[in-house]
Amino acid sequence: MTTVRATGSPDDGIAAEQAYVSVLHRRLDEVRARTVARLDEALTTVPHNPQAVGEREAAVELHTQRIVALDAADSGLCFGRLDRHDVDVPRYIGRIGLFAEDGGEEPLLVDWRAPAAQPFYTATPLHDLGVRHRRHIRTRGRTVVGVTDETLDLSDPDLVQRSGLAGESVLLAALNANRTGRMNDIVRTIQAEQDRIIRADHRGVLVVQGGPGTGKTAVALHRAAYLLYTHRERLARSGLLIVGPSPTFLGYIADVLPSLGETGVVLTDMGGLRPGLQAHAAEAPEVAEVKGRLAMVDVVATAVRNRQAVLDAPANLTVDGTPLRFTKADAARARSRARAVSRLHNEARPAFVRAVIDLLAGKYADKLGANVLDGGNLLGRGDLAALRQEVATEPAVHALVERLWPRLSAERLLRDLFADPRRLAAATRGWPEADRELLLRPASAPWTPADVPLLEEADELLGIDDSAERAAARRERQRRLRHAQETLDLLHGSRSTDWETEEESEELSAGDLLDAEGLAERQEVGDSRSTAQRAAADRTWTYGHVIVDEAQELSAMAWRVLLRRCPTRSMTLVGDVAQTGSAAGASSWAEVLEPALGPRDMRGWRLEELTVNYRTPAEIMDVAADVLAAGGAVTSAARSVRSTGEQPWARAVAEEHLVTAVAEAAAELDREEGTLGVIVPRSRLAAVTDAVRARVPAASADGDLTAGPVVLTPEGSKGLEFDSVLVADPVGILTEGVRGHNDLYVALTRATQRLGVVHAGELPSELKRLDPR
Repeated sequence: MTTVRATGSPDDGIAAEQAYVSVLHRRLDEVRARTVARLDEALTTVPHNPQAVGEREAAVELHTQRIVALDAADSGLCFGRLDRHDVDVPRYIGRIGLFAEDGGEEPLLVDWRAPAAQPFYTATPLHDLGVRHRRHIRTRGRTVVGVTDETLDLSDPDLVQRSGLAGESVLLAALNANRTGRMNDIVRTIQAEQDRIIRADHRGVLVVQGGPGTGKTAVALHRAAYLLYTHRERLARSGLLIVGPSPTFLGYIADVLPSLGETGVVLTDMGGLRPGLQAHAAEAPEVAEVKGRLAMVDVVATAVRNRQAVLDAPANLTVDGTPLRFTKADAARARSRARAVSRLHNEARPAFVRAVIDLLAGKYADKLGANVLDGGNLLGRGDLAALRQEVATEPAVHALVERLWPRLSAERLLRDLFADPRRLAAATRGWPEADRELLLRPASAPWTPADVPLLEEADELLGIDDSAERAAARRERQRRLRHAQETLDLLHGSRSTDWETEEESEELSAGDLLDAEGLAERQEVGDSRSTAQRAAADRTWTYGHVIVDEAQELSAMAWRVLLRRCPTRSMTLVGDVAQTGSAAGASSWAEVLEPALGPRDMRGWRLEELTVNYRTPAEIMDVAADVLAAGGAVTSAARSVRSTGEQPWARAVAEEHLVTAVAEAAAELDREEGTLGVIVPRSRLAAVTDAVRARVPAASADGDLTAGPVVLTPEGSKGLEFDSVLVADPVGILTEGVRGHNDLYVALTRATQRLGVVHAGELPSELKRLDPR
């Protein structure tokens, strides 16, 4: 393949860049074709044993992932060029790294995550990092449609860097573009303060504090892609977890990492963190706050111990017509033996069962084998074993065990606890009655996100009684060994004993190469799932790195779950304490992290701040800043980099007409280009949703941000952005929210272009800047 480079002055222009970009796409096609061929080869391979099946599946997964990355890189493959002081050949920056077929010292294209690409994002006239000129290349498909040049020469009076933004025109074009309901990657427009955080050391806990529109989420996702690139081998084994605030948010960001060629990431919210459970039912904020308290650790532990019961009165059983009496002392003795074996309830249960059977079998033997002459027992060891087996199969004994030490799942434990006032009272001794009553609910109630940490805590105390599964696995292992030995015996018996030559007599047979155990191992089917698939299905999986978005919302119990998932404390936490809406959330990072991490790990956490608001126009941020100040926030609003000239407005209506007026205003804004979010207090969500859908048939019914106008609460809108935002009933948002000013601040700052407010009665003084309509 012939390598073409656009050399010369920065004025080479679109034509020269098109020539080079075309070369890159041809090379991309070559690499992809080769990968497809390898995938086809793997798919056509016929495995002859389970080990070969696993190897083939691994090869298929590897080549499939590579093809996904190459396909993702096709759009916007190359977006930058650096001209350096000491090198005549330009360096091109893109989504992936590409090399010429024959190699070469300089790659055809440098991956944006590589150290060699960092000057594209961070070089300035004062610190040019060896770069004299930076070019931003805009493409549509495989066609170059424009270039934007930046000189980093301090002698040039027309520096583009005056604003402090790299590629200002490219950045503003991206910011002013209409939204689609899905987040786009920002790989072309990463700014220096964002790049610093993206490339920060993975060790320890990194907290990224940033106001609305500062790109916290984009930074977190690009940091995930960077870490997967830089620490590929480690994270390929341990995996990377990203936790977001809601299912709607996860849908919004779902395309970002695939667009960067990364698909091996577990993406979830707290409600989906537990394998096999989707806990997304709504509940009152005060209930979630109680469930999020660290005191729930003791509540769950007490609830487990209370299910290890003793008898109020002796239990009378009959085994094959023989009456037996199981006393309170017997129950206490069996419980003590079980607790001595394991602190985990279900793992200790077999010991409890054995203790109960031993005690009852002893009583049974005493009755059946009593020697009337000297009081001794006439039964032998074999007789005692038979009696023990008879006791073990008695249904009444099973019922007694289930009554005193039931096999529990976390779900059963919590359902029983929250549905039974007596059990709940026993587990929450010393609690105010009002707090206790908040936890009461029917056993049929659906699971909520705040339940997930409690279920996980229960699992840590219950463990798994897998004795039956282990016994089955041993039997299956023995069966494979027998089958393997029979196969080797058959091969040995059928071998030829008449060697015609000395060479034939020295040939090795199957029995010479492996034994029955080795042959049995070859019959074991390996796990061909990817790391992400295995991690998502395993509650006990520990990740190499965890990223949490809107981390300020997490309760103390939620932190316990996430820290178990990441014992190395390699975490990135992004959020804004000025936007905390949950009563269980953070007012400051130190306040929430110190009890979660403990004194030792607190020494390893560090704070980075994003200070520039790229999303929200200055006109809207002026309004939002007043709300932020009225709420007594300790942080200040980030600086907006752009202005639209469009003033946010307010419309007053009568209370009885509020819902209808919101629907009409939504229909007006829907005629504008781009996306529309309608943000309302929780109490008005159903009514406004119905009214908007009746007025705008294309409105989203299930939170799909690509479908049309979507109606959300402030909590549900966290992390999202819309071209237009309509806020309904700001007074309701202020009064219903646990931290009402924070909720209103969130609602106002979701807009990238236009903001309207519909209200009944007096407008809050915090919104005095709004233009009346």
